[in-house]
Amino acid sequence: MRKPKICRMVLATCLGSFVLVIFYFQNTGNVNQTAEQTILGNSWPGKSGRSPLQTLYDSDQFELSAVQAIHQGRRELLGRACQAYTKKRRVLIPDDLKHLIVDDRHGLLYCYVPKVACTNWKRVLMVLTGDGKYQDPLKIPANEAHIPGNLRTLSEYSTSEINHRLRNYLKFVFVREPFERLVSAYRNKFTRKYNTAFHKRYGTKIIKRHRADPSEEALEKGDDVSFEEFVYYLVDPHTQHEEPFNEHWERVHSLCHPCIIHYDVVGKYETLDQDARYILELAGAEGAVQFPASSKSTRTTDDMTAQFFRKISPFYQKKLYNLYKMDFLLFNYSIPYYLKFR
Repeated sequence: MRKPKICRMVLATCLGSFVLVIFYFQNTGNVNQTAEQTILGNSWPGKSGRSPLQTLYDSDQFELSAVQAIHQGRRELLGRACQAYTKKRRVLIPDDLKHLIVDDRHGLLYCYVPKVACTNWKRVLMVLTGDGKYQDPLKIPANEAHIPGNLRTLSEYSTSEINHRLRNYLKFVFVREPFERLVSAYRNKFTRKYNTAFHKRYGTKIIKRHRADPSEEALEKGDDVSFEEFVYYLVDPHTQHEEPFNEHWERVHSLCHPCIIHYDVVGKYETLDQDARYILELAGAEGAVQFPASSKSTRTTDDMTAQFFRKISPFYQKKLYNLYKMDFLLFNYSIPYYLKFR
């Protein structure tokens, strides 16, 4: 029996409103400048008048500088790792694009990863896209940088606009040694007394599930989660069955989809200042804004991370490594020296 025509139309409309499939074809050699200028109305900022993507791949035709060679190597390594370790490819949906911040003025797409200098990158992008409202990134309060609506994400655009930006904008992401990033997230969210929202939202749940005989105060406040309890929570299969990981400890490959989206620049926290300068130069924005210098005194270091792992048994070290293994492989991070399961 055939369904009435109106029923088929309603069904198609409902499906279309819930599922948006996005296709894009990466063309690094021939950037569609006409389409770019249709959106912007002018040529790109900077002395050359070229987009950052054109500047990047035009430079690949000549002898590479040391910095260019490093980034070409990272792109190639990421491509090989994706081929080796990802078997199934899928199309993008809008939820995949919520971490991609758009700068239409300079032709940039930035996938922000918490605990990898994302606050400062958001500040810089607020300066670049703010039409003069902001001048100095460090004068922008950290909480203001994270307010939804101050910066546009790619998920807010139409399908055709998304595809155009994926093809023609410079796409970049910054990554960090996975366990150093994880310890940084733990220190920030569970050892700082002011983070009461995280204590209530996650700390109370972690203590209830993973602490033997917890006190009433601990169950109510959730403000004294140990790193061991945090690890038990991460590797517990029930955790991700209930809800996705919070973005502060979600894996980079799940936030930014580097085997689906072709990132033109993979910056690293370990070379943050050099890589940030390189991106701003490509965007022709090095004279408009300077990336804030990183604080060395409070950052989570490799040695500090090793100290946190001393109390984690080899069994749980292995489970945690397997959980973050793809980030280690895709971004060329070695198995940490302090892990005991080797």
